Amino acid sequence: MKNSKIVLIDRNPGRNSQTYGIARELNTDVELIHEPSIGVIGNKGDSQCYVGVREKVEVIHDKLRERIGCDSDKLKMRLVQPEFSIATSDGIRNGTKEMRYSLIGREVTNESVCEHLSATGLEGTIAVVACDKPPVGTLAAILEHNRPAIIMSDGSIRPGVDSVTGDAIDIISSYQIAGSNDEKLKKRIALESCPGYGSCGGIFTYNTMQTFIAVVGMQPLHMVSPASQDERRKNDFPNELIDYLAKLIEKNITPRDIVTRDSIRNGIIVAMAIGGSTNVMLHAPELARAAGYDDFYGDIMSHEEFNHLSQNVIPVVVNARPFGKYSMVDIDSMGGIQVIVKDMIDSGLLNGDTLTCTSETLTEQVTRLKPNSPDGDVIYSIKEPYKKTGGLRLLGGNLSPENSSILKLAGVEGGLEDNVFHGKAKTFDGEQKLLDALENNPDSFKDRDMVVVRYEGPVGGPGMPEMLDSTSRITTLCRDKGIVIALMTDGRFSGGSVGLVIGHVGPEAALGGPIALIEDGDQIIVNLNNNSLSCLELEDHLIYAKRKDSWDRIVQKNNGTHPSLGEIDTRLLNNMRCNAVSAVHGAGMHPNRDLWVSSPRSIETSNFKPQNKYKS
Repeated sequence: MKNSKIVLIDRNPGRNSQTYGIARELNTDVELIHEPSIGVIGNKGDSQCYVGVREKVEVIHDKLRERIGCDSDKLKMRLVQPEFSIATSDGIRNGTKEMRYSLIGREVTNESVCEHLSATGLEGTIAVVACDKPPVGTLAAILEHNRPAIIMSDGSIRPGVDSVTGDAIDIISSYQIAGSNDEKLKKRIALESCPGYGSCGGIFTYNTMQTFIAVVGMQPLHMVSPASQDERRKNDFPNELIDYLAKLIEKNITPRDIVTRDSIRNGIIVAMAIGGSTNVMLHAPELARAAGYDDFYGDIMSHEEFNHLSQNVIPVVVNARPFGKYSMVDIDSMGGIQVIVKDMIDSGLLNGDTLTCTSETLTEQVTRLKPNSPDGDVIYSIKEPYKKTGGLRLLGGNLSPENSSILKLAGVEGGLEDNVFHGKAKTFDGEQKLLDALENNPDSFKDRDMVVVRYEGPVGGPGMPEMLDSTSRITTLCRDKGIVIALMTDGRFSGGSVGLVIGHVGPEAALGGPIALIEDGDQIIVNLNNNSLSCLELEDHLIYAKRKDSWDRIVQKNNGTHPSLGEIDTRLLNNMRCNAVSAVHGAGMHPNRDLWVSSPRSIETSNFKPQNKYKS
């Protein structure tokens, strides 16, 4: 093993005495206390997402203890106690004011894991991750620490079964009947939709990000798709993880050697191909920052290239929830995400030369796994895709000067005519007012309404809550009445949301962005031919100036903030309000962008450009 960054010092009496004590309590050799340290971390929270994490962490910890020692065939390292981060569950919090803490949970995880890695001086880390935001916070901290590490998904929950219809159901099924008056139905679906444990099973945010993390190289590809309760996660994967980590330590391969411009581009391209969650475009900039790239759209992939790839090159290749039929466990039964990755490498869409946590290139890892060909029902091929265009689209226009607005095109169920939606604005200052209207006055919503929910951005919320409850009720209303209702917001959406919904509109209303100036009845145009989100009235400079002046006066009378901003009653919410950056930069808490990383990486160049061999 190469020289390590951190070495324990014999002259530190506290470190000596406590590490001797820990070694005895963990039943490891006290002669190892001055060796580089190794350990396991996990994400914890209060929902089914996290139930399986502790057991897997304990199994990996026990396997590590068996593998370390002073003998030549052992890992000569000091074992540390497992550590857990704390996070919320999006599924439980949606539709409540506590949802403000969801994205903030990514930041809290980052800080807690960073403190553990740095203060403990871990030279080798295995992380078991669960739910939506903690995996990203965990990986960001691992990238900042930049010592050998590897990640394993805790795994998805298996679908439930509707006892009446026999259909597979999940947590989204419960949300989509939330507006029903049939209380027995709602209770039955709630009881049947989430059996066992594990994180959300569709191609929602969790599985979007697990796939992303594997494709960028920090998780073995074959460890993404098995369910949380799959016995491989306890019987097979722990020793494999230790083997891979030992190679990383021996070769001194660090996370920033793996997570590079090219690997991040691979992750984004696969996210498009699986019809992934819009949240990937909050998390990818944050991970790029942690990897040393300050400007995602300048250093990694421009808005123009993103949309070109999604429109013209990358199709959707999975028939999966929320826009399709199947879940991640079905993808696993058809060979796992490695089937998708191999097909995309073979089609010239991914750079297979990127390094991964197995110490192999992406192509070498896929070749070793020998995945099946796409089955054509659950997993489709690039040549014969499930949907012809990619699942995500970034929008500009006069309502989105930052070009941050994002539409999950794979989840749109109607409303686009020649790729254009034309509607009338129906504004709500905060999601709760929208939920009240949907609950108490659903008939007030009309065909071709563009619902505008504002003051829910990173600063305004604060915390940029997602709106699965709102979008699910709107989806049900549209299906029941045979109408189209669109929604746009400076907040964000669950990966389980469907419909013509646009999030991350920036600048946000709290900062005086154009979304704050929309009035009821304004004409809103979504044009996917030129990827724009616009308000016709705000094209008139006099109208824009008049409305902005009125907004400024309201803010001045309210001591510098708009009265529609969400309440801040904790120090954590105040930190987010004071320190949040915009969605286009990842919506994290970074008060000074110049200090994001101590030594920003130079922009790497690559000759690799995705080429669709099957493009007509």
